[in-house]
Amino acid sequence: MSYENIREEELKNKIAQEYFPEFDSTQIIGNIDFCVTLKKESQISETESVLWAEAKKGKADIFNSITQLILTVGKARTFDQTLPPAYLGAFDAEKIAFIPYNDIQEIFYLNDFNWNVAPSNYETKEFKQVHEKIKGIIESNSLQFFYENDEQELREFIKNNFVSGKFGISKIRIDKNNFISIYSKWLKLVKPSITINWAIVKKINIIDGDFYLADLLSSENESLKDSLYVLLKKDHYQFEKKLNELEIFDSKFGFFKDKQKAHNLFWNKYERPPKTEYWDYIVERRDLLVPQDVRERKGSFFTPQIWVELSQKYLADLLGENWQDEYYIWDCAAGTGNLLTGLTNKNRIWASTLDRQDVDVMRDRILNGANLLENHVFQFDFLNDPFEKLPKDLQEIINDPNERKKLVVYINPPYAEDTNKKNLIKSSFKGKVAQNKIHDKYAHLLKKANHELFAQFFIRVYQEISGVILAQFSKLKSLQSPNFSEFRKNFQAKLKKMFVVPADTFDNVTGKFPIGFMIWDTNKKEHFTQISANIYDRKGNKMANKKIYSYNQKQYINDWLKQFRIDLGDKIGFLNYRGNDFQHQSMVFIESLGETSMTKLNINKNNLTVSCIYFAVRHCIKATWLNDRDQFLYPNKKWEKDKEFQNNCLVYTLFNNNIQSVHATNHWIPFTEEQVGAKIKFESNFMSRFLAGEVKNDLDLFKKKKNIPQIPLVFSAEAQAVLDSGRTLWTYYHLERGAEVNASLYEIKEYFQGRSEKGKMKNSSADEEYGVLIADLREKMQVLANKIEPKIYEYGFLKG
Repeated sequence: MSYENIREEELKNKIAQEYFPEFDSTQIIGNIDFCVTLKKESQISETESVLWAEAKKGKADIFNSITQLILTVGKARTFDQTLPPAYLGAFDAEKIAFIPYNDIQEIFYLNDFNWNVAPSNYETKEFKQVHEKIKGIIESNSLQFFYENDEQELREFIKNNFVSGKFGISKIRIDKNNFISIYSKWLKLVKPSITINWAIVKKINIIDGDFYLADLLSSENESLKDSLYVLLKKDHYQFEKKLNELEIFDSKFGFFKDKQKAHNLFWNKYERPPKTEYWDYIVERRDLLVPQDVRERKGSFFTPQIWVELSQKYLADLLGENWQDEYYIWDCAAGTGNLLTGLTNKNRIWASTLDRQDVDVMRDRILNGANLLENHVFQFDFLNDPFEKLPKDLQEIINDPNERKKLVVYINPPYAEDTNKKNLIKSSFKGKVAQNKIHDKYAHLLKKANHELFAQFFIRVYQEISGVILAQFSKLKSLQSPNFSEFRKNFQAKLKKMFVVPADTFDNVTGKFPIGFMIWDTNKKEHFTQISANIYDRKGNKMANKKIYSYNQKQYINDWLKQFRIDLGDKIGFLNYRGNDFQHQSMVFIESLGETSMTKLNINKNNLTVSCIYFAVRHCIKATWLNDRDQFLYPNKKWEKDKEFQNNCLVYTLFNNNIQSVHATNHWIPFTEEQVGAKIKFESNFMSRFLAGEVKNDLDLFKKKKNIPQIPLVFSAEAQAVLDSGRTLWTYYHLERGAEVNASLYEIKEYFQGRSEKGKMKNSSADEEYGVLIADLREKMQVLANKIEPKIYEYGFLKG
């Protein structure tokens, strides 16, 4: 939240209303800009202030603002007339800062100081004297919050500290639920102030998260846990003893560019260290303290215990009650080993991981009771290292065809890829995270799937240790995606058992898509076509089963649409289309502007109906985490004779597009001027004429005949209900004095709902009548969508 471009008085009112509604912010004490006091029923004295603050519109220097406040208070000796507050502070349009009054009160008793200067004159000797004197105090002790990024922490600080009789600061506590989000803030605010060659640090597998841990697990800027890779020593960092012996840096290194100012400002807000009960967990989850792209590359997406236990139950159901005594287990993407939690026979378990630090964590866990053998835990890069580097006993198993059949490769591998949705839009690559020896060796077998790290894990298992049981967590791309068609041809294993869960139940995954646990028998060669998978909700409750299908490369909906790229007739809009699955639903839209391209179709009178069928099919079923990877297909021909279905899709699309008259002529108004009470003529009556059968096609798309006579379209009861509801809304809009005659539905919604400070359209409107009308339209649209949905399956656009 930002308060730019408003006057100072308005800023004060907004800050009072937004952050101090439980307090009295109306009192005027001396010449102080902004005073917060406890309400009378909460006070233990006559006037108990909690904050005196200087306010500045726009963006201001906090040091200058607090200096001005001190001069204002000192000049009037306000503290002699009114009890001083717990905090002094300053705020502007983007931030607010607090400093405990006790930390600066001695300044008010300086000898031979001229308090009679103008506090707002920053050039006086007195201003500079106070500024210099308090600068160090403010840097060390002030608590600064930005409205946009620190709103939650700010509210928590006020709640915990602005109470009657409170002494001392209650800082924000760090626990296992928030240490990652606080690390993200640390990256932006503290890391840039550390003087160190990060490239060299990276080469010895030290991550910036190690510096964060040094800060977090410290007291008075001294690290409390000697086993950390990096230690904080007052005003600098140093490596733990073993790394110091490498002599890459001096024993003292990692000083601060700004004399620790940013470091102090940041940690002033948080309580350090966390409770000791969280220490081991936080250190074990060091794998999460890396940037997002690194976490993806290394597969640092912690498998929740609920799915670990369920996957082991599925293995037991398939392989038998005594499977742990009869099979060997190798997690070759182990991270810190949590997937192996709950397994009992440590003599038959191996765990390997990319990073030495993760090996150290697992071995530390062994000392604390983890059921693993130290010599079965080792560093191994599965996508680069030869199997000759494996422990001898594991080598013997994979080199013996009969013993190999008893090996379960049990993994939750990294899922990073070279491209993602954002990069598709930007037409750029994420960085060659998938480049390695396996990438090069099996590129001819993987083709497009070679961008995915988990596919590289699977193909190496299949090609080099075929015969094993592969039990793995992954996205469903390997089963469904068009980009995995070559992978499926070359990965011929039998899928024995499978369950599917929401991806956002995994640490650091926010997307709404499915993650599957699949058990493959690579000894049995079979081309995957379909499976009935068990589905579980986020709490582990079993839902109805779902069929997961494989698809052939040339049977997708976009292949069907491309045959209707017809340039006969004037353009009335553009259909944007990407992908063939639900995850790309938001990338399918109709707009006024554009140029015909590989993923943009020019809509005209000849392909309008087909364009609307495509759009409605892609949108009328809501995208969920479960259907996210389901593919839309090339339909059968039954839809061609179903005029009701075609017209239902047309009406659905008329009230669900991004057409805007400010960009180009709006050809999409489905009504005449008389029907909606427009005061002047529309720029285009194309759509109302099309619905009335007055627009002749130049080409019948199905019979390939020219100049087919048109008749008025006939609508189902559900489609007519949408048209009637839409007409009522349009009519209400045209009663408005500021109505734009050519407005589209998008612009009508924008008119009534307005936009937020960030420029996004708001979800509701203060106009109650509009609220009723738009709700009715949405309800009728949902009924129409429900009418269309079964036809989508009947005509083969989706498999049921």
